[in-house]
Amino acid sequence: MSLSTHVLDTARGRPAPGLQVTCERRDGDGWQHLTTRETNDDGRIGDLLGREELTAGVHRLTFATGAWAAAHGRETFWPEVTVTFEIAAPDEHHHVPLLLSPFGYSTYRGS
Repeated sequence: MSLSTHVLDTARGRPAPGLQVTCERRDGDGWQHLTTRETNDDGRIGDLLGREELTAGVHRLTFATGAWAAAHGRETFWPEVTVTFEIAAPDEHHHVPLLLSPFGYSTYRGS
């Protein structure tokens, strides 16, 4: 079905627009690049995969948090945040939000 994300800058209580997110799928011993996109003005990417089909297996999202913080004149401890997860039901929607602050982050499976 689909894969989406939403990045929130919890230090400011605002969305994180313009943050680059790369999506990859585990392929044997390595990773297959699927897409690289940027969050919109609301900090969202509604469909990370575009034309790629969501399949079962291990995936990862890499959020370019260091570059985003530098572009906004902010300090961060995280040059990047990588979230690795397994999709067991590709016919369902999967939402992987990132709550980001300069010295911490959290994520969960949303809807």
